[in-house]
Amino acid sequence: MTLSRHEQFEGVIAAAKTGAEWAITVLYREFSPGLLRYLRAQAPADGEDLASEVWMNAAAGLARFEGDDAAFRCWLFSIARRRVVDFRRREQRRRTMLNSLERSGASDPVDPEAQALTASETEAALAHIASLPPDQAEVVLLRVVAGLDAEEVAAIVGKKAGAVRVLQHRALKRLSGRLARERRKVDVTE
Repeated sequence: MTLSRHEQFEGVIAAAKTGAEWAITVLYREFSPGLLRYLRAQAPADGEDLASEVWMNAAAGLARFEGDDAAFRCWLFSIARRRVVDFRRREQRRRTMLNSLERSGASDPVDPEAQALTASETEAALAHIASLPPDQAEVVLLRVVAGLDAEEVAAIVGKKAGAVRVLQHRALKRLSGRLARERRKVDVTE
């Protein structure tokens, strides 16, 4: 008799709650790639650090988790979103402090985080998504990269499912227009 995906996940999550290393590895391998893509798009230079924070928070709260693999994905990306919000707040405080130091002449800061993404197709797509307004980028990332449905994204971002769909539609329309303009520029220069 073959176990269903739901039954397999129940076994993995039960084992992970007891600290079984193999089960934690299974969860990590299953969910880490999408999580890392989401975080790199939200904070390119700090995505891996944020992913570490997310996994540490998930490990700390794992005993309280209840649900199937879809609920786990939603829970994990909720943690990720909170880490991104916290990160942005820290960065804003840091920039404010650096700006005040700059005005006082106390420092000549260099921004080491100002780096371009590599030219791979995935990272280029993530860069396009990241250039969207933050609410649109977040919805696209949660829908496409995390694989969540509109209702799950709505629960994470605190909006109605209809609003999530509208944000996604606007984002995709904006991306489509941007890509079409880029293609025309390339055609003109060739």
